[in-house]
Amino acid sequence: MYRTNIRFKGGSVVAGTDELEAPLAADFDATIAADRRVEPRDWMPEAYRKTLIRQIAQHAHSEIIGMQPEGNWILRAPSLRRKTILLAKVQDEAGHGMYLYAAAETLGVDRAELTEKLITSKQKYSSIFNYPTLSYADIGVIGWLVDGAAICNQVPLCRCSYGPYARAMVRICKEESFHQRQGYELLMAMMRGTDAQREMVQESVDRWWWPSLMMFGPPDADSPNTRQSMAWGIKRHTNDELRQRFVDMTVPQAAALGVTLPDPELRWNPERGAHDYGEIDWDEFKRVIAGSGPCNAQRLAHRRRAHENGAWVREAATAYAEKQAARAREEKVA
Repeated sequence: MYRTNIRFKGGSVVAGTDELEAPLAADFDATIAADRRVEPRDWMPEAYRKTLIRQIAQHAHSEIIGMQPEGNWILRAPSLRRKTILLAKVQDEAGHGMYLYAAAETLGVDRAELTEKLITSKQKYSSIFNYPTLSYADIGVIGWLVDGAAICNQVPLCRCSYGPYARAMVRICKEESFHQRQGYELLMAMMRGTDAQREMVQESVDRWWWPSLMMFGPPDADSPNTRQSMAWGIKRHTNDELRQRFVDMTVPQAAALGVTLPDPELRWNPERGAHDYGEIDWDEFKRVIAGSGPCNAQRLAHRRRAHENGAWVREAATAYAEKQAARAREEKVA
């Protein structure tokens, strides 16, 4: 179904297409040009399929790994209400990962294969989850900044050209929006508290601001996949466009909250109609992506251990499915 020797330039088919596949490729191009959805049953270029697998898998891995920084605080949250809120959020993230793995499976891969690539460092997840949660204020700041950045990134994916991914994102974005509001509400409560609580929030904002800006990926000039992904309708905006949208959205929220964003160059530019902001430490970004972040080894070791400890559940489920299938065959013969 997916075999092709098509070569692409600017999102369109060029020389090299098998004669039998040329009409299929033309239909694919027409679907993208008309801003319609590509479905699993449809023909698609191999490069398009591989790009989607890489992106969806990275997204799914990020949701699963993202359970760890906040899950670490469930038992230490200061009240039953806060524990319940945090537990529900972590459960949502697990569900997001499952939706996304299911979407990836429609492209002909198996989630067990994707999990193996994650725990062997052959596939990546978002760099943001390689930073530690050092205080309870981090739970609120993750909800506000990290989930806020995720919303900026993910809402356009609801219009992704690949149907299963776009449909999964509709529910995910609704839940992420709720998480962002939960985080902001927690910070508002802390900012109305003691001086120590306000200092805790500010210290957390100082640590998470720049990693949150890095979540959008490298600058457009250094992003190898953006141009083609936009030509295919997988992405709708560039990394820098989304990053700017996030900054402009967050500045007034910070003012309402009463915190200072740790960037002396951050200011409104009336000529651009947007905020200017300082240079991101891209060397740090590259180090974290390469595996040298504060928690890279810890996150993967924990995920690997959880996968190994769950082997008996997967084996039992497989044995049960095989037994049920055998019983169904026997009943059909009888």
